[in-house]
Amino acid sequence: MTFLTRPGKPTLHHRIDDFTDPWKPAGTIILQHGYARNSGFWYGWVPYLSRSYKIVRMDLRGHGDSPVDFDPATGSTLEAYVDDLIALLNALRLDAVHYCGESFGGILGMALAAQHPERVRTLTLVASPIYQNEQAAFSAGFPTREEALRTLGTRKWAEAIYGAPGFFPPETDARLREWYVGEIAKSDVEVLCGLYGLLRHANAKPLLPRINAPVLGLYPTSGALTSSEQEALLTEGIKDLRMVHLPTSSHAVLTLEPETCAQHVLSFVTDHDAARH
Repeated sequence: MTFLTRPGKPTLHHRIDDFTDPWKPAGTIILQHGYARNSGFWYGWVPYLSRSYKIVRMDLRGHGDSPVDFDPATGSTLEAYVDDLIALLNALRLDAVHYCGESFGGILGMALAAQHPERVRTLTLVASPIYQNEQAAFSAGFPTREEALRTLGTRKWAEAIYGAPGFFPPETDARLREWYVGEIAKSDVEVLCGLYGLLRHANAKPLLPRINAPVLGLYPTSGALTSSEQEALLTEGIKDLRMVHLPTSSHAVLTLEPETCAQHVLSFVTDHDAARH
């Protein structure tokens, strides 16, 4: 395991996958997971990308193997999460990267590209909403998501949300569902409550016109969290956007379509790098 430790700031776990030829220069792709997930969710993408690019996968603060060594109630701000990314890029001596973020990881990517344009060569958004347009769907019958999490705990909450009919297509392998729920269940309740406090009020729309990097969107068809209204905002707000719809309405495109998504990303970043030379 590799950890970035910083005085007075959260410790960040990250993985590096590099199967590029050591005698050739290679760019870097950041794969950033979203809410309640971890860096392991990208397992199906790595074989398709790591032969051509160095892959960096960071666990968000308090997620995965990144410890909860901060106060989630006060340390779950967009500025703090962006600062974590910049700190990791600096520690790894990465000037500019191809950034690929899923769901909340994509919102982080929008902020990174808008606020630090020199660090982002391309931006890929995987089922990333601009704002949170749901409440009841993830509150398991409770008044709020926070109350559901604190009452049920992460495992029962994950079973109620991600294990329920409708989140995955009916034909999804039951073992995949069990794995997905099990990984979500490892999450810390207060970390999820703190991050949801950010998500509930976040709106990335003002960031969109400030994004100069080429953007690839990998989105479900008729997604519950990424509505046609949100996609219209992406199209109107981002200067250079290529949108691809995957053959599923599930938000879990990261897990359901790893090969297809990875091939789209590889083609996108390779074409961009070729155009630069």
